[in-house]
Amino acid sequence: MKSIRVFILAILILSFGGCSSSSSLNPLSLLTGNSWALNTLLGQGLDLSKFSQGIPSLSFLEGGRLAGFAGCNNFSGGFSLEGTGLKLDPGAMTKKACPGTGEDEFMAALSQVKNFKVGKDQLTLLDGAKELMSFVPKED
Repeated sequence: MKSIRVFILAILILSFGGCSSSSSLNPLSLLTGNSWALNTLLGQGLDLSKFSQGIPSLSFLEGGRLAGFAGCNNFSGGFSLEGTGLKLDPGAMTKKACPGTGEDEFMAALSQVKNFKVGKDQLTLLDGAKELMSFVPKED
């Protein structure tokens, strides 16, 4: 009888121990595990008329590479992480003429990113406590 109690106690301890480790997710794996579509810009919903060619997106790739679409032009550069600190370098960008101001607003906000919050269903890019933009996983 005593051995059954010890066995049940051991199972409970292992079960609860497993739960705590799965709740602490690696931010890098969440960033690189999705392509992200822009959801809000400067704390407001998207004005789709500013992005006539499509909704901007970001992809964080292995090796610190960054790729994205700014609403008209594509870009490819890099990113670096230090804790919750994030530095984005859009790098090279195509140079198509683009109607509207959405792409310029998106790229200006991207250059101000200093930190982030990420979960399974949302990425928020911040300048300190100020929300610059949020993204949701991109549907292919």
